[in-house]
Parts: sequence; structure tokens; C-alpha cells
Amino acid sequence: MNLKTIAIASAVGSLLALGSAAASAADAPAKEKCAGVAAAGANDCATAKHSCAGQSKVDKGADEWKYVPKGECEKMGGKPVAAKEKAM
Repeated sequence: MNLKTIAIASAVGSLLALGSAAASAADAPAKEKCAGVAAAGANDCATAKHSCAGQSKVDKGADEWKYVPKGECEKMGGKPVAAKEKAM
């Protein structure tokens, strides 16, 4: 194989990989932040008490949240966390 053939093969491979990644992201189910359902050490991100994921110390802490399938939060006994508005 010469350099040109390798470059073309790499470009085609990259496009195929990019296309499949975009398709799988579009097919992913909708999720929402749900407070009060995370087990200790299983939260998805930061609160006022710690800096990020996996650092909660208690089960089902009121301010600890995790992503759950959309519409399942209240069924699990949690409370949906409202999305913050972005300032422009």
C-alpha cells in the first residue's frame, strides 16, 4: 500500500466511526437528573458538599443526584432536578 491509499482508508474509516457514534447518541433514551435516589458513592456529580461523582457519603441524600430514564425519577421516590438556565 502506498501513502495515498493508507490516507484514503483512514479517512473512510474515520467517517464510518463518526457516523455510527452519532447514530448511537441519537438513539440513546432521554435522561433526567433525579435527586434523592443515589446510593452512597453512586451519585453522578457535584453538590455543595463535594466536588464530583462517586463522593456521596449517604444513601438517598436529598441533594445527591444521578441520571435516570426520563419519567422514572418520581416512580423511584426521587425529585427531578430542574435544569439551570444559561445566561447569554
